[in-house]
Amino acid sequence: MEKITVNLENMDNYFVGEAFKTFRTNLQFCGNDSKVIDITSCDANEGKTTIALMLAKSLSDIKKKVIYVDCDLRKSVVASRYANARNVKGLSELLSGLATDDEVICNTQYENFDIIFSGPYCPNPVELMICDKFIELIEKLKAQYDYVIMDTPPLGLVIDSAVVAKNCDSAILVISSGKVRYRQARNVIKQIEKSGCKIMGVVLNHVEKRGEKYYKKYYQKYYGKGYYTHYLPEDGGY
Repeated sequence: MEKITVNLENMDNYFVGEAFKTFRTNLQFCGNDSKVIDITSCDANEGKTTIALMLAKSLSDIKKKVIYVDCDLRKSVVASRYANARNVKGLSELLSGLATDDEVICNTQYENFDIIFSGPYCPNPVELMICDKFIELIEKLKAQYDYVIMDTPPLGLVIDSAVVAKNCDSAILVISSGKVRYRQARNVIKQIEKSGCKIMGVVLNHVEKRGEKYYKKYYQKYYGKGYYTHYLPEDGGY
């Protein structure tokens, strides 16, 4: 396995660290049956990928074996923005039969935290994600890791996330405060539910601390208490 360095800015920020500890704890309270987690958003630039990576890192801090899988086969920037990965084989090559499992799984500088990058752009991402090889990969990872974090494209833009969610245990929706309308969020939730994947909860990102009580009241009104809702402060500057 290749060793790469993942750049997680703001992980040393106290408020960000505490937010992810709370997020991690609430995730564990959801039970041991949610090992493969689909993380998506309604739109681009809502902080989904940063949250997925930092959640994986936070889980690895408590000795959980975690792998982050970049499922954005359309225009991922993870390898260039968050890592020093150069010419690393990824998910698209694995699903196309051009690479093996061992060739695409990379170790990071963090113990218990591995990663699979998306690989080169492919013209048929949905077709690759419904193939038997993708389902087999998920089952293998589920047997080898405590958590499999699937970072998928915004479901409000493309259908990829719902396709992936069909083979996941649960899903988490990342919503950027003040950016997403209620109807848009509800439509995304319905798409996930149609896939048969349960909604574990919502992460409300980019929240100003002074407005936390307002947003808590606002989102509980629309999503109901049946959804676990976690809030990340804006201190991290996502």
